[in-house]
Amino acid sequence: MTQTGLRAVVEDRRTNAVVGWAILAFLTAVAGRELLVGEQMWGAFVLCVVAVAVVPPAAYRDATAMLPWEVLGLASLPAVGRVLVAGETVGGMTFTGRVTTYLAVATVALIVAVEFDVFTPVRMSHSFAVFFVTLTTMAAAGVWAVARYLADTVLGTGYLLDGRPEEVIETALMWDFVAATLAGVLAGLLFEYYFRRRADGAARVDVEVAEA
Repeated sequence: MTQTGLRAVVEDRRTNAVVGWAILAFLTAVAGRELLVGEQMWGAFVLCVVAVAVVPPAAYRDATAMLPWEVLGLASLPAVGRVLVAGETVGGMTFTGRVTTYLAVATVALIVAVEFDVFTPVRMSHSFAVFFVTLTTMAAAGVWAVARYLADTVLGTGYLLDGRPEEVIETALMWDFVAATLAGVLAGLLFEYYFRRRADGAARVDVEVAEA
Protein backbone atom coordinates (compact mmCIF):
# COMPACT_ATOMS: atom_id res chain seq x y z
CA MET A 1 0.00 0.00 0.00
CA THR A 2 1.38 3.34 -1.06
CA GLN A 3 0.82 6.07 1.50
CA THR A 4 2.04 9.59 0.80
CA GLY A 5 0.93 12.96 2.13
CA LEU A 6 -1.47 13.73 4.97
CA ARG A 7 0.42 10.94 6.74
CA ALA A 8 -0.36 12.30 10.19
CA VAL A 9 -4.07 12.21 9.41
CA VAL A 10 -4.59 8.92 7.59
CA GLU A 11 -1.51 6.93 8.60
CA ASP A 12 -3.84 4.25 9.98
CA ARG A 13 -6.47 3.90 7.27
CA ARG A 14 -8.58 1.37 9.15
CA THR A 15 -8.78 3.41 12.36
CA ASN A 16 -9.52 6.55 10.37
CA ALA A 17 -12.25 4.71 8.45
CA VAL A 18 -13.89 3.34 11.61
CA VAL A 19 -14.05 6.80 13.19
CA GLY A 20 -15.21 8.36 9.92
CA TRP A 21 -18.03 5.86 9.41
CA ALA A 22 -19.11 6.33 13.03
CA ILE A 23 -19.41 10.08 12.44
CA LEU A 24 -21.40 9.50 9.25
CA ALA A 25 -23.70 7.12 11.13
CA PHE A 26 -24.28 9.87 13.71
CA LEU A 27 -25.05 12.39 10.97
CA THR A 28 -27.48 9.96 9.34
CA ALA A 29 -29.26 9.51 12.69
CA VAL A 30 -29.44 13.29 13.13
CA ALA A 31 -30.90 13.62 9.63
CA GLY A 32 -33.54 11.01 10.44
CA ARG A 33 -34.45 12.83 13.65
CA GLU A 34 -34.77 16.15 11.83
CA LEU A 35 -37.03 14.59 9.21
CA LEU A 36 -39.22 13.03 11.91
CA VAL A 37 -39.70 16.32 13.75
CA GLY A 38 -40.63 18.15 10.57
CA GLU A 39 -37.31 19.81 9.73
CA GLN A 40 -37.25 18.48 6.17
CA MET A 41 -34.81 21.05 4.81
CA TRP A 42 -32.20 20.54 7.51
CA GLY A 43 -32.61 16.76 7.40
CA ALA A 44 -32.14 16.76 3.63
CA PHE A 45 -29.11 19.01 3.98
CA VAL A 46 -27.43 16.67 6.48
CA LEU A 47 -28.13 13.73 4.17
CA CYS A 48 -26.43 15.68 1.37
CA VAL A 49 -23.37 16.14 3.60
CA VAL A 50 -23.30 12.37 4.18
CA ALA A 51 -23.68 11.74 0.44
CA VAL A 52 -20.74 14.02 -0.40
CA ALA A 53 -18.60 12.37 2.28
CA VAL A 54 -19.19 8.85 0.98
CA VAL A 55 -18.12 9.72 -2.59
CA PRO A 56 -14.49 8.47 -2.11
CA PRO A 57 -15.35 5.02 -0.67
CA ALA A 58 -18.13 4.62 -3.25
CA ALA A 59 -15.91 5.70 -6.14
CA TYR A 60 -13.01 3.43 -5.16
CA ARG A 61 -15.23 0.65 -3.78
CA ASP A 62 -13.18 0.58 -0.60
CA ALA A 63 -14.68 1.32 2.80
CA THR A 64 -11.29 2.51 4.08
CA ALA A 65 -10.98 5.20 1.39
CA MET A 66 -12.47 7.66 3.87
CA LEU A 67 -11.93 11.35 4.44
CA PRO A 68 -9.74 12.29 7.41
CA TRP A 69 -11.91 11.93 10.48
CA GLU A 70 -11.03 15.45 11.62
CA VAL A 71 -12.79 16.88 8.57
CA LEU A 72 -15.90 14.79 9.21
CA GLY A 73 -15.79 15.81 12.86
CA LEU A 74 -15.90 19.46 11.83
CA ALA A 75 -18.79 18.69 9.49
CA SER A 76 -20.72 17.16 12.39
CA LEU A 77 -20.37 20.22 14.64
CA PRO A 78 -23.40 22.07 13.22
CA ALA A 79 -25.53 18.95 13.76
CA VAL A 80 -24.21 18.61 17.31
CA GLY A 81 -24.96 22.29 17.88
CA ARG A 82 -28.57 21.85 16.85
CA VAL A 83 -28.94 18.97 19.31
CA LEU A 84 -27.08 20.49 22.29
CA VAL A 85 -27.85 24.20 22.07
CA ALA A 86 -31.32 24.16 20.54
CA GLY A 87 -33.00 27.51 21.02
CA GLU A 88 -29.97 29.25 22.56
CA THR A 89 -29.38 32.77 21.27
CA VAL A 90 -26.59 35.32 21.41
CA GLY A 91 -27.39 38.88 20.42
CA GLY A 92 -30.72 37.74 19.01
CA MET A 93 -29.13 35.18 16.68
CA THR A 94 -30.42 31.64 17.15
CA PHE A 95 -27.84 28.87 17.08
CA THR A 96 -30.30 26.45 15.50
CA GLY A 97 -30.89 28.92 12.69
CA ARG A 98 -28.35 31.06 10.93
CA VAL A 99 -25.20 30.18 12.87
CA THR A 100 -25.47 26.44 12.31
CA THR A 101 -26.46 27.04 8.69
CA TYR A 102 -23.35 29.13 8.01
CA LEU A 103 -21.12 26.53 9.64
CA ALA A 104 -22.80 23.66 7.83
CA VAL A 105 -22.47 25.28 4.41
CA ALA A 106 -18.81 26.09 5.06
CA THR A 107 -18.03 22.51 6.15
CA VAL A 108 -19.51 21.18 2.90
CA ALA A 109 -17.06 23.36 0.99
CA LEU A 110 -14.27 22.12 3.26
CA ILE A 111 -15.20 18.50 2.57
CA VAL A 112 -15.16 19.09 -1.18
CA ALA A 113 -11.77 20.81 -1.00
CA VAL A 114 -10.23 18.02 1.09
CA GLU A 115 -11.64 15.38 -1.26
CA PHE A 116 -9.98 17.12 -4.18
CA ASP A 117 -6.73 17.38 -2.26
CA VAL A 118 -6.62 13.84 -0.86
CA PHE A 119 -8.22 11.70 -3.55
CA THR A 120 -7.36 13.47 -6.80
CA PRO A 121 -4.15 14.72 -8.45
CA VAL A 122 -5.46 18.31 -8.19
CA ARG A 123 -2.90 20.63 -6.59
CA MET A 124 -3.91 23.85 -4.90
CA SER A 125 -1.72 26.70 -3.79
CA HIS A 126 -2.51 28.10 -0.37
CA SER A 127 -4.10 31.26 -1.77
CA PHE A 128 -6.18 29.37 -4.34
CA ALA A 129 -7.33 26.92 -1.64
CA VAL A 130 -8.78 29.80 0.39
CA PHE A 131 -10.43 31.21 -2.74
CA PHE A 132 -11.82 27.80 -3.73
CA VAL A 133 -13.36 27.07 -0.34
CA THR A 134 -14.78 30.60 -0.07
CA LEU A 135 -16.31 30.45 -3.57
CA THR A 136 -17.72 26.98 -2.96
CA THR A 137 -19.29 28.17 0.29
CA MET A 138 -20.90 31.12 -1.47
CA ALA A 139 -22.25 28.83 -4.19
CA ALA A 140 -23.64 26.41 -1.60
CA ALA A 141 -25.27 29.30 0.27
CA GLY A 142 -26.95 30.36 -2.98
CA VAL A 143 -28.26 26.83 -3.60
CA TRP A 144 -29.50 26.69 0.00
CA ALA A 145 -31.40 29.98 -0.46
CA VAL A 146 -33.02 28.72 -3.68
CA ALA A 147 -33.97 25.45 -1.98
CA ARG A 148 -35.64 27.31 0.88
CA TYR A 149 -37.54 29.53 -1.55
CA LEU A 150 -38.76 26.52 -3.54
CA ALA A 151 -39.82 24.78 -0.32
CA ASP A 152 -41.82 27.86 0.67
CA THR A 153 -43.54 28.21 -2.70
CA VAL A 154 -44.13 24.51 -3.42
CA LEU A 155 -44.53 22.96 0.03
CA GLY A 156 -45.94 25.97 1.86
CA THR A 157 -43.14 26.16 4.45
CA GLY A 158 -41.94 29.43 6.00
CA TYR A 159 -38.16 29.35 5.74
CA LEU A 160 -37.94 32.63 3.79
CA LEU A 161 -41.51 33.67 2.99
CA ASP A 162 -42.69 33.87 6.57
CA GLY A 163 -44.98 36.90 6.38
CA ARG A 164 -42.29 39.56 6.71
CA PRO A 165 -42.23 42.50 4.25
CA GLU A 166 -40.36 41.72 1.03
CA GLU A 167 -37.63 44.29 1.70
CA VAL A 168 -36.98 42.78 5.14
CA ILE A 169 -36.63 39.31 3.63
CA GLU A 170 -34.26 40.59 0.95
CA THR A 171 -32.12 42.42 3.51
CA ALA A 172 -31.94 39.35 5.74
CA LEU A 173 -31.02 37.19 2.75
CA MET A 174 -28.19 39.54 1.77
CA TRP A 175 -26.82 39.43 5.32
CA ASP A 176 -27.06 35.65 5.11
CA PHE A 177 -24.84 35.74 2.03
CA VAL A 178 -22.38 38.08 3.76
CA ALA A 179 -22.20 35.79 6.78
CA ALA A 180 -21.83 32.71 4.57
CA THR A 181 -18.96 34.41 2.74
CA LEU A 182 -17.20 35.18 6.02
CA ALA A 183 -17.72 31.57 7.10
CA GLY A 184 -16.23 30.48 3.77
CA VAL A 185 -13.14 32.62 4.30
CA LEU A 186 -12.66 31.12 7.76
CA ALA A 187 -13.10 27.62 6.36
CA GLY A 188 -10.61 28.44 3.61
CA LEU A 189 -8.06 29.64 6.14
CA LEU A 190 -8.64 26.48 8.13
CA PHE A 191 -8.06 24.41 5.01
CA GLU A 192 -4.87 26.32 4.24
CA TYR A 193 -3.57 25.69 7.75
CA TYR A 194 -4.58 22.05 7.53
CA PHE A 195 -3.11 21.72 4.04
CA ARG A 196 0.19 23.35 4.95
CA ARG A 197 0.78 21.74 8.34
CA ARG A 198 -0.57 18.26 7.56
CA ALA A 199 0.23 17.79 3.89
CA ASP A 200 3.46 19.76 3.53
CA GLY A 201 2.26 21.47 0.37
CA ALA A 202 2.76 19.08 -2.53
CA ALA A 203 2.50 15.84 -0.56
CA ARG A 204 -0.80 14.00 -0.70
CA VAL A 205 -2.46 10.65 -0.45
CA ASP A 206 -2.16 8.97 -3.82
CA VAL A 207 -5.52 7.91 -5.24
CA GLU A 208 -4.05 4.42 -5.57
CA VAL A 209 -4.31 4.14 -1.79
CA ALA A 210 -8.00 3.37 -2.23
CA GLU A 211 -7.16 0.43 -4.47
CA ALA A 212 -4.49 -1.12 -2.26
